[in-house]
Amino acid sequence: MTSYNYESFSPDNYDLASADGPDVGQKAPDFQLETPDGEMRNLLDFEGECLVLELGSMTCPLFLTRHDSMQKIASDYPNAAHAVLYVREAHPGAAIPAHKSMDDKKAVASILKTELYDLRTILVDGVGGEAHLAYGSMPNAVYIIDGKGIVRFKAPWNNSATTRRALDAVLQNKPADFKSYFKPAKPGIVLSTAKRAGKGSAKDFFHGLPRLIWNVLIKNNLRTFLGRS
Repeated sequence: MTSYNYESFSPDNYDLASADGPDVGQKAPDFQLETPDGEMRNLLDFEGECLVLELGSMTCPLFLTRHDSMQKIASDYPNAAHAVLYVREAHPGAAIPAHKSMDDKKAVASILKTELYDLRTILVDGVGGEAHLAYGSMPNAVYIIDGKGIVRFKAPWNNSATTRRALDAVLQNKPADFKSYFKPAKPGIVLSTAKRAGKGSAKDFFHGLPRLIWNVLIKNNLRTFLGRS
């Protein structure tokens, strides 16, 4: 794996064969993080019966593909807390490059509020990605954490329909042992995300696409179907 804030995307930037981070039943790591406005917040200091935590960035087509459905979940479940952990740029380009400072990172993260009107709490990870690495370093993972700080559901690739089912189960104090299959980003969102990111983003994405299809869409879903880690 190359340096955390890579300048250009390659599948080698991720360990696509495994999903690190806390497992179901384990204590979720806590971090003090900033909002885009500079307010300091502890990740596990939330109001609600549980926390739905999605990882993402403005150059991640997967995250943006799930955005509307995750907004609907946040609206439909006000008794839970909902947050985004803003991580490194998945597909940086000339317009949204790799983060060099917290000010740069907070400025890009603020787009979620100013342009996408995100209902959730936005928590910006440090430039070195300490929280992201602790939560497995995938670009669009999702966790549901209960009031005691225990992971009740984990998916290395967010599938919002499965996340909704898992949240229902957690709120009813039932096991959330659902298989979360990877669903690819919408082609239109891939193109619009690359356009926003700027020159170089689309080229790097499509160059790595065959390996992504094999490792994520095929192998990951096959492992999920067979119940293997």
